[in-house]
Order: sequence, then structure tokens, then C-alpha cells
Amino acid sequence: MTINNRPVRFAMAPDTPLLWALRDAANLTGTKYGCGTGDCGACMVLVDGEALRSCLITISEAEGRFVTTIEGLSADRSHPVQQALVAEQAIQCGFCTPGIAIAAAALLKSNPVPSEEEIKAAVPNLCRCGVYPRLVSAIQRAGRALRGHERISAAPAPGVSDADAARAVPAMRLPKGGASD
Repeated sequence: MTINNRPVRFAMAPDTPLLWALRDAANLTGTKYGCGTGDCGACMVLVDGEALRSCLITISEAEGRFVTTIEGLSADRSHPVQQALVAEQAIQCGFCTPGIAIAAAALLKSNPVPSEEEIKAAVPNLCRCGVYPRLVSAIQRAGRALRGHERISAAPAPGVSDADAARAVPAMRLPKGGASD
């Protein structure tokens, strides 16, 4: 199979859930284990562009297919879905966020202007923190960004210094004296 645009071969039992191959063998830990029964969506990945729960698909079923994990959605967190989730404050603890971002990206690829009902149907992920009201606006905002109607710069990319982040995101400015409280 191809994972995040790289060919991969797993030396594991064919009935191993894709989730465990990704996490344990490929060290792609952004895909989370939540329930193991397909109910929560924390393990969502794209398989040939379709959002699927990786706990329910085996590596033999994924053979020859293209898999995209949250790490492959964008290496620098610049995907509009990721930016919109931050901008709309639709992230709390972050555990469910990768699965939500994957489901939202799949939806927006097929439907760049989804209604609230379409978003709720396509992003069935469970979030114990309850970010649901903000998810709809975040996904609609990401759709506008993908269509070129809006630009989102909510989160600095990984590896950005505190000083550079403070210039880019005013809310991240350090208090006078430079030390954080």
C-alpha cells in the first residue's frame, strides 16, 4: 500500500487492523485508538480518498490502496481544515482532532459547500469535550478557504520560535519581561 505518498510493505498478519500497522509498525501515532469498534472515529484515515475507520479495515483490505493519515494531510499543519479548527477554537484536548480533520477533509473534497446537516452526517466522530457547535463553523470556514474565498492563518507551523509565533498570532505574545506565567 502507499501511506502518505510512500510505498510501504508490512510484515504483519494480514488480519491486523490498519490502525495497529500505522501506529506500531509505521510510527504514525496521529491516528488514535479510541474504541476499537468503529464508533468513535478517532482512528479515521483516508483510504483512496474516503474517510474510513482504520480499526475496522485490515492491512490485507488496504493492500494496493492509498492511505493518508493526519501526518500526510499536511506536514506543517497548513491544511485549511487544520487551520480552521484552530481559528474557530474547535479543539479542546485534541485526542479526537486528527479523526475529525480527516473526516472533514474528505467531506470538503467531495462537497466544498456542505450544509450543517451534511457536516453532521459526514463527520460522525465522538468528542468528549463537546466541540460540536464550533465544528460546523470550522468546517464551513475551511471550505471557504479551500475555494479561495478566505485565508486562514491560525496556527504557526511546527518548529516556529515563540517570538515568531507571537508576531504571527498576537494572542501568543509573551507578557512583558519575556517569561510566561
